[in-house]
Amino acid sequence: MPLNSELVLPRDGRQSDMALSVARGTRRLLRARKFATVTELALASGRRADIVALAEDATIIIVEIKSSIADFRADAKWPDYRFHCDRLYFAIPPDMPQEIMPEDAGLIVADGFGAEILREPPEHRLAAATRRSMMLRFAHAAAHRLHGLADPEILSFGSL
Repeated sequence: MPLNSELVLPRDGRQSDMALSVARGTRRLLRARKFATVTELALASGRRADIVALAEDATIIIVEIKSSIADFRADAKWPDYRFHCDRLYFAIPPDMPQEIMPEDAGLIVADGFGAEILREPPEHRLAAATRRSMMLRFAHAAAHRLHGLADPEILSFGSL
């Protein structure tokens, strides 16, 4: 089967339509800023990051998507993401109140077409060993997913 624009990653069912829309716009913004991205990346802590972005200089950012006030209030795990990135952002839809988002994280407003960074986060550079570990997780996840698009049966072999 030739690679073409008809190949699409299947939805995993964990995200709402709103969260998927925010992720799409956010990933477009990150791509325009020369970041490669993967979604739903498992971290060493056992958590799963909504979006992990990798720059050419090995800077790693994590974007936590919050699609509603209830989604934000139900989540106390986001501070853990700081141990896995150089910068942490929240991405929210345009109609969500910005003032409830933590001041010590970046803020992105996004819809299905694009996004805008409203606030840059503080930088906290990763240790070299953590950066290497994150880059390997990123590479393995991206390669595994790409292989799955070209050969869907490989996904039945289980995760790496």
